[in-house]
Amino acid sequence: MLKLSKLATAMALAAGALAVQAAEVEVLHYWTSGGEAKSVAELKKMLEAKGHKWKDFAVAGGGGDNAQTALKSRAVAGNPPAAAQVKGPAIQDWANEGMLANIDAVAKAEKWDDLLPKVVGDVMKSKGNYVAAPVNVHRVNWMWANPDVLKKAGVSGMPKTWDEFFVAADKIKKSGDVALAHGGQNWQDFTVFESVALGVGGAKYYNDALVKLDPKALQSPTTTKVLETFKKLKGYTDNASNGRDWNLTTAMVIQGKAGFQFMGDWAKGEFTAAGKKPGEGFLCAAAPGTANAYTFNVDSFILFKLKDAGAQKAQADLASAILSKEFQEVFNQNKGSIPVRLGHDMSKFDACAQLSAKDFVATAKSGGLVPSVAHGMAIKPAAEGSDQRHDQRLLE
Repeated sequence: MLKLSKLATAMALAAGALAVQAAEVEVLHYWTSGGEAKSVAELKKMLEAKGHKWKDFAVAGGGGDNAQTALKSRAVAGNPPAAAQVKGPAIQDWANEGMLANIDAVAKAEKWDDLLPKVVGDVMKSKGNYVAAPVNVHRVNWMWANPDVLKKAGVSGMPKTWDEFFVAADKIKKSGDVALAHGGQNWQDFTVFESVALGVGGAKYYNDALVKLDPKALQSPTTTKVLETFKKLKGYTDNASNGRDWNLTTAMVIQGKAGFQFMGDWAKGEFTAAGKKPGEGFLCAAAPGTANAYTFNVDSFILFKLKDAGAQKAQADLASAILSKEFQEVFNQNKGSIPVRLGHDMSKFDACAQLSAKDFVATAKSGGLVPSVAHGMAIKPAAEGSDQRHDQRLLE
């Protein structure tokens, strides 16, 4: 009887432990396109393998703006999700509200300070404590192309300067195809604009004008040239571009309806999801004039303070899964980005990702590594509204 009693006690303790470990994790994100959905499914699979239940809170559209609106509503109501996709200076804003969980226990156990570039690790911290887990590194200043469309128009190779781009675009337009696939949404406009600014003015001008908002740089002849170049691009887009989502725009290039697109490397996830291979089904290169520069965008998840022990354990497991080699490998291959872990083996990644990783390291040393303003890596959300209205007037 004594042995049976001990066995029953052990089983009860084990059941209790499982009860603490297993929990529902509600995750807010805006990864809803084909390549993105495939990527987030990997994270869901890893978390459920640890015994937790993934509750999807996906909010499409707006380059994440719609998701942030939904998150604020939930937070104000006192019912935030367990985790939410938030990045850049916005992480600090949420932390300053006292709503984020301290995940130093996971970070220290898994040596995040050694795994992450300092510039990335610092963004994930508030007052020296980790409050967010970085997922990847995106390069924003990419140019994508359909090789068949280029060949049909007599364009050989990817243009390296803006002058070369306009020559190529004229040829494509003359051949009957759309030269530049573009979705007319504010964030897509700004994505293209910052690549133009970087290509025309260089990294120093970019930092002075778009990051520091230096009046001297903004009022310089370089800004005039940037605006003229950006305005000229409009003539190479199609009439149906207004309001079109970015992934539908990428589909135009995939389907051979358009020659070029300027978009971050999440676009590559759409190409690969469609069965296309770099160098064959699509071409990738830095946007004209930006081969020696790199606009970065780091996706991350903030974790909210929760009282339930099971939910806290699930959050820790989620953070651990995000930085694991396995997830970084599979996720970034699907997503089009590169692993955020330093020294990650890139041998299984395609040529575009390998170039991105190489340039990320090189530009970090040269000073060409700059935060993407269009994707919330440089300006606090509180300042974004007025800045975006100012930028919109410039673009018009």
